[in-house]
Amino acid sequence: MKIGDLARRTGLTAHTLRYYERIGLLPRASRDSSGQRNYDASILVWIEFLGRLKTTGMPIRDMLRYAKLRARGAATEDARRVLLQQHRAKVQAHVAELKACLTVLDTKIAGYAAGASKVEVDDDATAIRPAGKIRARPARARGN
Repeated sequence: MKIGDLARRTGLTAHTLRYYERIGLLPRASRDSSGQRNYDASILVWIEFLGRLKTTGMPIRDMLRYAKLRARGAATEDARRVLLQQHRAKVQAHVAELKACLTVLDTKIAGYAAGASKVEVDDDATAIRPAGKIRARPARARGN
């Protein structure tokens, strides 16, 4: 398939596909008689996997490392597994952080739903205080 077809099927731009090929994320495409890239449909699975790595926040340098290991074949399976396990641990930590953030948002939303005059929710969602109990310190003058 031509680069335009691949771009349409993957949602990536032709520019991005050329860039990925240039840096080594995608294998070099064969060329037809007019010099245009001709991709095999099997590249779609690899591009989808790269997209998942990107979505989960894997840096391009690690994606390149994985791609280079993959190109070397079955002898690198252990190294690829370790790389993916390390990335998975980072993703799990990020998911836990996002869940904590979601809890804060849910608590804030529930506080607003209960009515602003009844409950104030801390920004860190660690405490809920009745409204009006916040004590502010007077501002201090700065020295010149």
